[in-house]
Amino acid sequence: EFTVPVAVLTDPSRLRSAECLIVATKTPGTRAALASLRHVQVGVAFSVQNGLIKDELLAEAFGAGQVLGALANTSGELLASGEVLFTRNVNLMLGELDGTASARAGLLAATLDSAGVRAGAVSGILSWEWSKFVAWLALIGLAVTTRAVTWRYLGDPDGAWVLVQMVREAAQVAQAAGIELTEEGAILPLRTLLSGSDSQALEAVREAGKAFAVNAPQHRMSALQDLEAGRRLEVHETFGDVVRRAKERGVRTPLLEAAYHLLAAIDRINSGSPPDDGR
Repeated sequence: EFTVPVAVLTDPSRLRSAECLIVATKTPGTRAALASLRHVQVGVAFSVQNGLIKDELLAEAFGAGQVLGALANTSGELLASGEVLFTRNVNLMLGELDGTASARAGLLAATLDSAGVRAGAVSGILSWEWSKFVAWLALIGLAVTTRAVTWRYLGDPDGAWVLVQMVREAAQVAQAAGIELTEEGAILPLRTLLSGSDSQALEAVREAGKAFAVNAPQHRMSALQDLEAGRRLEVHETFGDVVRRAKERGVRTPLLEAAYHLLAAIDRINSGSPPDDGR
């Protein structure tokens, strides 16, 4: 173990410049938080948040040329003591928003990797981001509505059916946006879920559930942790965002839209927020 002192600023006006700005907060309130940092001279910025809107918000604040896309396939848990457990360290991938590889992405990835966070630089980062996102949406939807550890709803036949349908709807939105999904960026066997038969897709989800039961039996999605702790959920910036993108492109996503409204209601009731909050 080792200890590293970290300078903390609570007044954003005191920050004048940052060689690299990493956004690692939950998505609610991101636009307002970045607005308070527009004066900062940023060398490069990226976000490890869930969803897709993060890249757009960073580009609005600092310019698209200062932004890298990022995919974080990692997990952690905030304990009641305030300690944070880093429970999954799969990879953190970085890349240019125009789809190219770059020296700066490679340098940042190498720096993170040498510090113990497995990282790499890739081309086509938006494909990686979308490939994680389409599966993440379904996992979050089931985690919040079932309030169960991950392996239980993956291994349930009806849970698996709902997950497959949600993944397929989200994938149609990606396709309409011109995004080619990849197995490499996915957190579930995406190729089988999208191209396989219904029975093959369901079996693939159940197999993923068996793997979680063996390797991470207590794994809970971050949204479930937030729900149980009484924290706000990432609903409008994720589910709301993909529903908006679907409508803009004329793609029907009835299950995702229903899940969006259901999760928004759960979030408001759980947090005691007024009916019009969060839109």
